[in-house]
Amino acid sequence: MITDSLLKTYADSDALDLAALVRSGQVSPAELVEAAITLVERLNPALNAVIHRLYDMARAQAATVDKSAPFAGVPFLLKELASSWTGAPNTNSCLYLKDVVADFDTEVVRRMKAAGLVLVGKSNAPENGWSITTEPKLYGTTKNPWMEGITPGGSSGGAAAAIASRMVPIGEASDGAGSIRIPASCCGIVGLKPSRGRVSLAPFADYWYGGAYFLCCSRTVRDTAAYLDAVAGTLPGEPYTPPVPDASWLSLSGSAPKRLRIGFTVTPPNGTAMDPEVKATVLRTVATLERLGHDVEEHDMPLDANGVWTTYTNMTCVQTAATFDYLETVIGRPVTPGDVEAVTWAIIERGRATSGIRHIRDVEQLRQVGRDIVGDLNGYDLFVTPTLTQLPRPFGYYDMSETDIDRYNAKWTDAVFAFPFNISGQPAISLPLGWSKGGVPIGVQLVGRYGDEATVLAASAQLEEEMPWRDRRPPVSA
Repeated sequence: MITDSLLKTYADSDALDLAALVRSGQVSPAELVEAAITLVERLNPALNAVIHRLYDMARAQAATVDKSAPFAGVPFLLKELASSWTGAPNTNSCLYLKDVVADFDTEVVRRMKAAGLVLVGKSNAPENGWSITTEPKLYGTTKNPWMEGITPGGSSGGAAAAIASRMVPIGEASDGAGSIRIPASCCGIVGLKPSRGRVSLAPFADYWYGGAYFLCCSRTVRDTAAYLDAVAGTLPGEPYTPPVPDASWLSLSGSAPKRLRIGFTVTPPNGTAMDPEVKATVLRTVATLERLGHDVEEHDMPLDANGVWTTYTNMTCVQTAATFDYLETVIGRPVTPGDVEAVTWAIIERGRATSGIRHIRDVEQLRQVGRDIVGDLNGYDLFVTPTLTQLPRPFGYYDMSETDIDRYNAKWTDAVFAFPFNISGQPAISLPLGWSKGGVPIGVQLVGRYGDEATVLAASAQLEEEMPWRDRRPPVSA
């Protein structure tokens, strides 16, 4: 019997709080699983954030949890994209893969299990992650718990909505052009894209030449730091090897940062407009950082954002086409237009039509751009931007039934501050540091030097203390 008291404790606690209760014997992993199940059953009908309910798997796993693990018994959602957990569906929200069930664990999942996280389900995502909203035809639209009719973001929108509504305290997220940070911004939670190479992609070696990243969304900075401790680390021979600090990220996040040199911008490098409430939130954040003793100065990025976005899109089209070529060996037949959403087919066709020479030129250009971004910001310990230039868009704004990839990608201008750091490899976090007059979350992004998640997390923890968000709850929540 799950009591109201346990449900309140569960909903009020972050992941580390819950693990501490398990270690002390005050609650059991089984009780936490039942609390999560209760809230998923209560809240998910309104949100459609959890698309696979894996309750029997969770109950069996709860009985075997190592109670000394950092996230012992903590209920968790895996994103329905890329990562494989043995026995769980692995469809990428794609009709072509609708019957695929994972028969192996990816390296990051092996680390999740070792950390004590208990899989209660899988979170919704757009088909193959190719959107910054979460409206796949296969599973339907995920709603934003803060307001009806607006996107929760994507591609980790299911995870973000579930975490914001308190179904679970933490969940997997991944990011190829802002897909951790954007839903974190839309749903009022924390989302860190780590440094390139920080989390192993094994058994695969690379996605998008280091442009795709895996980590989590959570409600607190310390949960994100502890999760990074749990899953980070490269394997011998991997292509990217960021520096590793001497202490844990959790301990470093709890230490006040030294006096930092911080740059900031409220000028989008693609010339797009910015919502005035977004701009005001960034400026309040910068003023807070200055009051805390940091040196701040305005610095606008000299980036041809529209041209770079086109090149990045062309590169990812080739990579997507190659992925579907591989998936044909899994499914046993070629993919057809009827197997995927319209924009996905347009992406595959463009990738197939791109020459190898053109592709190599695109990759080289992106690597030069990445170097230029890092060089431009190298004088700053942190760089502060909006996460999105606009408030969350209405459903249908990003339409995967679009057949023209250029028209589709032209709608992504709101994410102009997100994708450059997928290219540069720098760590970047979105923090829920403002709310619109209508009650919609506004995320602010902090970008660090390559390999320096420690400074990003420490400054984030400072802001969490000064501009707290933990007790804010959306209308649809526990």
